[in-house]
Amino acid sequence: MRRIIQRLIAAIVLSIGIVAAAVGTSYGQDKVVRIGYQKYGKLVLLKSKGTLEPKLAADGYKVVWTEFPSGPPLLEALNVGAIDFGNTGEAPPIFAQAAGAPIQYVAYEPPAPKGEAILVPKDSPLKSVTELKGKKVALNKGSNVHYLLVKALEKAGVKYSEIEPVFLAPADARAAFERGAVDAWVIWDPFQAAAEAATGARTLADGTGIVANYQFYFSSKKFLDANPKIVDAVLAELSAVDDWAKGDIHAVAEQLAPAIGLSVPVVEVALKRQAYGIKPITDAVIADQQQVADAFFALNLIPKAIKISDVARRPGS
Repeated sequence: MRRIIQRLIAAIVLSIGIVAAAVGTSYGQDKVVRIGYQKYGKLVLLKSKGTLEPKLAADGYKVVWTEFPSGPPLLEALNVGAIDFGNTGEAPPIFAQAAGAPIQYVAYEPPAPKGEAILVPKDSPLKSVTELKGKKVALNKGSNVHYLLVKALEKAGVKYSEIEPVFLAPADARAAFERGAVDAWVIWDPFQAAAEAATGARTLADGTGIVANYQFYFSSKKFLDANPKIVDAVLAELSAVDDWAKGDIHAVAEQLAPAIGLSVPVVEVALKRQAYGIKPITDAVIADQQQVADAFFALNLIPKAIKISDVARRPGS
């Protein structure tokens, strides 16, 4: 009986060892970088070009892509560990950092102030941002356009508390805008260009002279600490796609249009308002982003003051 028990224990130990070895091998073969992207932008181009996968395969990584409707849910996915890398505008990371998300700024695109705007219907009596006082304004809460609205109102001498924000995702906001349920809509490209083309929407103000409208690229701190070379490889491929895009906007529009369900001319308008260049985070960009954070804190839109420099990756690090 003792020998039987000893053999049984030995068999169990051997089985556990085999399973452990198999699991270890499996993990070793399935290194993954999970990338979150939105309907529009350089990451969509990178996905469609298919150049990243073979680059990372050489290091034993595969790429998993997940689409998000806007920046806030993308960064929430990064917060809970569902993705490792992604990009958003300047406002979503402020809310994410204030909520304790382990984000790291790793790169940015130059300002594109015309790529977001406050729109009104073509027959609206509203002619200026000042006239938004007491009006319903649709926007995606926590998105880039949230900051545009805050600063445009400030410039016009209207308090944020004097308008009625209606928080809606882009598709729902478009529907509300078209049926007259809201007086204005703050939105970004390509939704902005699509609304202009389809409804004749007028611009009360875009970001020119008001906000920069940066685009930022992020990694989770855990992934960046463990895989800095993989993050650099993704950024290098993004830069290559960016170089191609700025050199042939019409070709890019033709490639993007079917994927995002918009016409080539509409996408071309949006692309011409976009900025180009994937750049390392600088002190000047950190200072600009800190202004966004401070403005949101002053309005009690985030629960605590934050320091952007705490979560910014500097060149060479």
